[in-house]
Amino acid sequence: MKLLRVGPPGAERPVVLGQDGTAYDLSGRARDIDGSFLAGLDPAALARDVAAGLLPEADLAGRRVGAPVARPGKVVGIGLNYRDHAAEAGAPIPEEPVIFLKPSSTVVGPYDEVLVPRGGEKTDYEAELAIVIGRTGRYLEDHAAAAEVIAGYAIANDVTERAFQFERGGQWDKGKSAETFTPLGPWLVTADEVADPQRLPLRLWVNGELRQDGSTAQMIFPVLEIVRYASRFMVLEPGDVIVTGTPAGVTLGRPGTPFLAPGDIVEIEIDGLGRQRQVLGKA
Repeated sequence: MKLLRVGPPGAERPVVLGQDGTAYDLSGRARDIDGSFLAGLDPAALARDVAAGLLPEADLAGRRVGAPVARPGKVVGIGLNYRDHAAEAGAPIPEEPVIFLKPSSTVVGPYDEVLVPRGGEKTDYEAELAIVIGRTGRYLEDHAAAAEVIAGYAIANDVTERAFQFERGGQWDKGKSAETFTPLGPWLVTADEVADPQRLPLRLWVNGELRQDGSTAQMIFPVLEIVRYASRFMVLEPGDVIVTGTPAGVTLGRPGTPFLAPGDIVEIEIDGLGRQRQVLGKA
C-alpha cells in the first residue's frame, strides 16, 4: 500500500492509494499516520477493505502533500554508507555504520520549501532511501528480526549545511538539524510492496541537471543490517525514520559547483517510491 498525508501543516489527513491510484480517506479509522497507526497496520487487511469499497474516496486535487509520517519520534541518519560518496568526501570506508540524529522538526513534506539557514553558506542535498519503523525494535538479533520491525520505505532528502557540519566544531548534527532539512515522501510504501530494498535506483536533479544517479545496491551496510545495528544502541519505535546514506554526486564532491541557493529546485526520484521536489528559500 501507499500511504500519505494531505492538508495544511499540522492538519494533515491520512490517505491510502489503491492499486489504480484512487485515493481513499483513512481519517474515519485513524487520527493520523503515526507510530500508533503503524504499530497496528496490516497492509493486507487494508488492501482488502479498499477492494471491498469500505473506504470513502478522497479528492487530492490542489491539496498539499505532507510528510507520510506525522512528526517522527526521531530521525536516525547513517553517514558515508556508499563507497563512492565516502571517496568523494575524502573519508575512509567506515568499519561500522556511522550514526547521527536529526530532530523531528526537520521533517517536512516532499514539495515544501527548504530553507537555507541563517549563516548558511554551503547548503547541500542528499538523495536517500528512508526506512520507516512499524514495530518496536531493541537488540535485534539478526536480519530476519530487523525485517519484522520495518513498516515501509520513502524518499528523503537529507539536506545538510556543510559549513555547519565541518567548520563549526563538534558533531555532524549542527549541519543536519535546521528546519525543513528532511523533506520526506510523497508516500510511505509498505514493505510488502518493495521486493528488494537493495535494488532501488535513486536519482537527484538540481535545476534540471542530473547530479546523483545511484542504486541502493551500492550501500556499504544494507537496510536490514542498518536496522539491526541501530537497535543495539537505541530503541527503535513505531514512526521512527532512518535515512540510509547517499550515493556520490553531492555538491561537496563536485569542486567548482555552487552550493544550493534560494530559488534552486531539487528533485529526487526512487523507483517505486515516487518523486519529490523542493524550491529553496531563505530562513
